[in-house]
Amino acid sequence: MPIIRVALNVPVDTLFDYAATDTSKKDIGLRTLVPFGRKLLTGVIIDVTNETQVPPEKLKAAECIFREIPPLPTALLELFQFCSQYYHHPLGPVILNGLPSKLRSNKPVKLKEQQEHYQFSLTPAGEQIDAATIPARNRVSHRLLAQLNASTILTTNEAKLISPRALKQLTEWVKSGWINATAIPTATIPKPSSPPTLTEEQESAVNTITADITQFNTWLLHGITGSGKTEVYLRLIEKVLSQGKQTLVLIPEISLTPQLEAVFRARFCTTHLVNLHSGRNDTERMQGWLQALHGEAKIILGTRLAVFTPVANLGLIIVDEEQDSSFKQQDGLRYSARDMAIFRARQTETPIILGSATPSLESYHNALTNRYRYVRLQTRANKNAALPSIQCIDIRASKATEGLSEPLVDALQECLKQKRQSLVFINRRGYAPVLLCKSCAWTAACKRCTSRLVVHLRDKKLSCHYCGHTEKFPRACPECGDQDVMPFGHGTQRVEDTLTKHFPEARILRIDRDSIRRKNAWQNILKAIHAQEVDILVGTQLLAKGHDFPNLALVGILNSDASLYSTDFRASERLFAQLMQVSGRAGRANVAGHVLIQTEFPNHPLYHALQLHDYDALAQTLLAERKAAGFPPFVYQALLRAEAHDIKIVLEFLTKASSVAVPTQNIELFDPVPAQITRLQGLERAHLLIQSPSRKQLQLFLTHWYAQINTLPTRKIRWTLDIDPLEF
Repeated sequence: MPIIRVALNVPVDTLFDYAATDTSKKDIGLRTLVPFGRKLLTGVIIDVTNETQVPPEKLKAAECIFREIPPLPTALLELFQFCSQYYHHPLGPVILNGLPSKLRSNKPVKLKEQQEHYQFSLTPAGEQIDAATIPARNRVSHRLLAQLNASTILTTNEAKLISPRALKQLTEWVKSGWINATAIPTATIPKPSSPPTLTEEQESAVNTITADITQFNTWLLHGITGSGKTEVYLRLIEKVLSQGKQTLVLIPEISLTPQLEAVFRARFCTTHLVNLHSGRNDTERMQGWLQALHGEAKIILGTRLAVFTPVANLGLIIVDEEQDSSFKQQDGLRYSARDMAIFRARQTETPIILGSATPSLESYHNALTNRYRYVRLQTRANKNAALPSIQCIDIRASKATEGLSEPLVDALQECLKQKRQSLVFINRRGYAPVLLCKSCAWTAACKRCTSRLVVHLRDKKLSCHYCGHTEKFPRACPECGDQDVMPFGHGTQRVEDTLTKHFPEARILRIDRDSIRRKNAWQNILKAIHAQEVDILVGTQLLAKGHDFPNLALVGILNSDASLYSTDFRASERLFAQLMQVSGRAGRANVAGHVLIQTEFPNHPLYHALQLHDYDALAQTLLAERKAAGFPPFVYQALLRAEAHDIKIVLEFLTKASSVAVPTQNIELFDPVPAQITRLQGLERAHLLIQSPSRKQLQLFLTHWYAQINTLPTRKIRWTLDIDPLEF
């Protein structure tokens, strides 16, 4: 009897053998339902063989093999295996977590057929029907007949609104000759939007990449904000579509999808495009996944997880805003979608474009050392658009009242007079980050995390933005009883209230994770902004990237100084990218842009480089600092992360793990230390850093060490290896 080797979603780095009848190598990549302990689990067949190390009396038989959809392509299975090996994570969870949730269930997938749309009308025989002859309990029939008599025509969608059972009843009436069913003709296909004339830089970029578009290359498309990177993407996609191939486009956040999807659909209105992200329901994601697998979807647009979408005929991969840390998963399988996309492109001999106005230092360094091919766009695509002027407001001299300095308030007032839009950027949601008692210096802290509770004054609650824990707003200080507990610092809600006091007539809109929770809220917000129904925007990093607001003239930036002296060596890089991105929202069309940054350090080199729009100057400085300090991209890092209810247990485990390591000359192990946020969601956390100047040697060491760690007792510990970590 053939043996199938199955990957299961269990935290064990091995495949499981099961007996199966009527199977062959063709079934590799299919899902199968197998017994595991007392449960049934769905897994994926990785191999079919005639040999097994499991004794015959212990070998269990597979319950069934699901064959309703084609097997996972070989290239996708190889991508999963590489991901498992590189990130040292069990293969089963890697594969199963990369599939739509409906494929992870223990049931066969029911594929919905595309339903045609009809319009129904009564025949002469149907007009003679007496409603009194229909039983009173058959309410659906009575409502359908009443609707047909009233409006003469009933469409499929209108019938569904009456009842889910309505179409079944109408089908019976068609057979009885009571009604006619006429197929509704397909709506007229809209004309594609006219492409703009390319600038010389855009045309050069398109021609350069197109010349090698049939082979693997990693291209870094470094274009300033507003330089028209999206138009370059569109021209390249057009070329790939003409070859009958598909394009995978990865973006860092859901908030960017509506605008980008609208641009793509306007240009490629006859092309099948699917959108894959966590905002889609399970059925929608499943349908899009299958359409990509079958080659029906020619453009696949999605966030991080979309990198594992099966694409039948891949011709191009685009990673927009490649520097964004959202491409790195921060729990479970800690993979980088950008890096997986590069491996996938190499695997399939497909070109990949990494686009950014502020590339990650790793990508920039790879471009400088010719590992990536480098294309630049240094002017804005709109001839009338210029880069915004950037000015620092020294709040040591111009004191900020309720978070806003007088020069910023005056600039907002002037903007309102000119009927231009403004954006006040503060990357902190809620009303205030701290609730403080001035009598005893008590601050509201989360009991489950090493963090303070954020004040949400309108909801009269305190909330932890790490674990989601909430508490009621206290009437008095729990330490000393003083009733004068006060919010300290500023968040988006407090800034919104302050702006409302200053400009009572202005239409102010706050945009953060709290305000876009409802479905379609983000799309409605974007429509309001473009319809000039908003005067002042108050927002977090949701507004910083990728959005095009033609009437936005002013950007005010608050509370950016905190990142200047962070212990995180990537803080300056991230701050510069964030400020460059948010500054780039201004002056993108015929409106001149102006940016005001409130700071106590106006002479800081980072702000100086920002004012000159000089990414290269800051990047070269940061690269020199990293090289001297021995930080990435000049070394490769991994973190052994561990967590438990007691920090002593965590540190003891990490010490044992360090003792079983056998480092070579190029491997450096550091001592275990508590994480920056030591307690998170009730668990104490610590980590151990490993680094090496050679990625290959680091991987060889980790492979051996990972096997050794698995032999350690871990009953009270959860641990994981984080390769190329971004957070410490």
